[in-house]
Amino acid sequence: MDIGMQIKKLRKERKYTQAHLAELLGTKPTTVASWEQGRNKPLMDKVQKMSIIFGVPISEIVGDEESGLPANVIYPEGLKRVTIPIIGEIACGDPITAQENVDGYTEIAFEGKAPKGTLFALRCKGKSMEPTIHSGSIVTIREQPTVEDGEIAAVLVDGDNEATLKRVKHQGNLIMLMPDNKEYDPIILDKDNPGRIIGKAIHVSWNID
Repeated sequence: MDIGMQIKKLRKERKYTQAHLAELLGTKPTTVASWEQGRNKPLMDKVQKMSIIFGVPISEIVGDEESGLPANVIYPEGLKRVTIPIIGEIACGDPITAQENVDGYTEIAFEGKAPKGTLFALRCKGKSMEPTIHSGSIVTIREQPTVEDGEIAAVLVDGDNEATLKRVKHQGNLIMLMPDNKEYDPIILDKDNPGRIIGKAIHVSWNID
């Protein structure tokens, strides 16, 4: 069951109208309607509020299918679970995790404390970063405008609204985006092909299908 259907199911079980739920969440009834109809997905702060309002864990709202986790997963002691948004296309000028960018959620386990800062995730597409990152893997990104040479970054290139994952190499005034797969060519960022780093890759959830 997707997140919109689950919100509708939980809302009706508690006998809330869309207007009542919207009031409790500090949002508009039309926003709740858009979630339930699958036109938009709620941000994590709203999901967290709904988990309190409905009295259920976050995973019951976002669903195991959304998170990509098996049901009833048990984490060893000392691991910190964090639910973060998966970003699809990135609307120009909006914050990375703006509602219209969110394409689901994933749950990541970190040893000890979770990394500081804004976290989001991307689904890796294509084979340019193999064997390091395989197509379909979920890559957790910490939002930041720069990375060190050799680190993997999420980069928006020349007005594109989908981020590419590449290793960054600075060379004079140029930034080279280096694939790990030698069958692919580097991408060069300069004044004729501008781009911007939106974050650093800090975790990969392997696709084992």
